[in-house]
Amino acid sequence: MHIEPGLVHGAKMGFAAVTAAGSATYMLRAALKDIVGSNPLSFIARSAMATVGTFVCFEVLPHYVAGVSEVHFIMGTALFLLMGMAPAAVGLALGLLIQGLFFAPWDMPMYAVNVTTLLVPLFAMGAVAKRMTAGRAYVDLAYSDVLKLSALYQGGVVAWVAFWVFFAQGFGAVDSVLTFGASYMVVLLVEPIFDLGALAAAKALKGRTNGLVTDRVYNA
Repeated sequence: MHIEPGLVHGAKMGFAAVTAAGSATYMLRAALKDIVGSNPLSFIARSAMATVGTFVCFEVLPHYVAGVSEVHFIMGTALFLLMGMAPAAVGLALGLLIQGLFFAPWDMPMYAVNVTTLLVPLFAMGAVAKRMTAGRAYVDLAYSDVLKLSALYQGGVVAWVAFWVFFAQGFGAVDSVLTFGASYMVVLLVEPIFDLGALAAAKALKGRTNGLVTDRVYNA
């Protein structure tokens, strides 16, 4: 989902800065709520694991250019379900930053664009999950539940990529956007299976993950 450098430029980058700042503000608010509800050490541990997971997805796992952007296995739903929304958001933001600073510096001018693309769908998924999973622990979710959450997140990523492209270039790039969206179907098919596997592992490790996963993994 890395928007190619230079696609959004000039005054339009100002809007990207605004959306990134709004995302950061919401993330900090969610982080404070998480820390109050758990404890600082748990939050730091979960954020660190989410950061490592994000970096692995972006830099180690296979990824390829498709149309206007790159297709990555983001595992955003798994990070959300295991670590909680705020640590997942911190992990996505820091993982993207580390990649840009040390491995892909040419992407740094687009950091505000890319971090918005990652975080806003995560926040939307968190709001939907709060209602969808009420009364159930995450380890008790069915494949259909995880698929819906993953589709919401991945669909949000594709929608933001499309927005940035149309915002910057107009609707003349619709073919490239469609190519990117179609390529992301591979991610949508694979990630829910990974998500369920991660939840199954957490269920098997119940009692040995204190502070390393969000309380919602085991508690309704």
